Amino acid sequence: MRAIVERAMRGEREAFGELVNATSDRMYAVATRILRDADLAEDAVQGALITAWRELPGLRDPDRFEPWVRRLVIHACYAEARRRGRWTANVRVLPVDGPAGPDEILSVHDRDALDRAFRRLTLEQRAVFVLHHHLGLALVEIAETLGVAPATARTRLHRATRALRAAVEADERPVISQGRMA
Repeated sequence: MRAIVERAMRGEREAFGELVNATSDRMYAVATRILRDADLAEDAVQGALITAWRELPGLRDPDRFEPWVRRLVIHACYAEARRRGRWTANVRVLPVDGPAGPDEILSVHDRDALDRAFRRLTLEQRAVFVLHHHLGLALVEIAETLGVAPATARTRLHRATRALRAAVEADERPVISQGRMA
């Protein structure tokens, strides 16, 4: 991949297109998981790729292209969320024929509970959680990606995990209304 990055750094559009094809699916998956909205994620990835094209000639180490683009995507997610200001309702359309088989890992109820809890995390908590659990990055790599100290990345991951757990547990508690259980 280094040769392709170097060609793209010299301004070859075809080489940059190859890089986009090689990384955009992963970057979109990260953005979608952080922002929890497909349209916002597309905007964030698009913005990050425009920034990457502009700033690519200044990339110091061609071997670090993917972590560099990942950092651009995460910062674009932060910017997109700030720009939109408020979160909107997110309705997911499911295929008519449904899944091919039963989901043995999580029930629909469990997935919905996790999704609701994940939405309650801050963007920074979502980012560190996605980088660690979805991409499998080590804390040192997460810190480098986010531009923070490793101890900060570890603290954010700990707080994100704790907040996610608390949110799931809060959803599981029965609602008490006027002294009676609802």
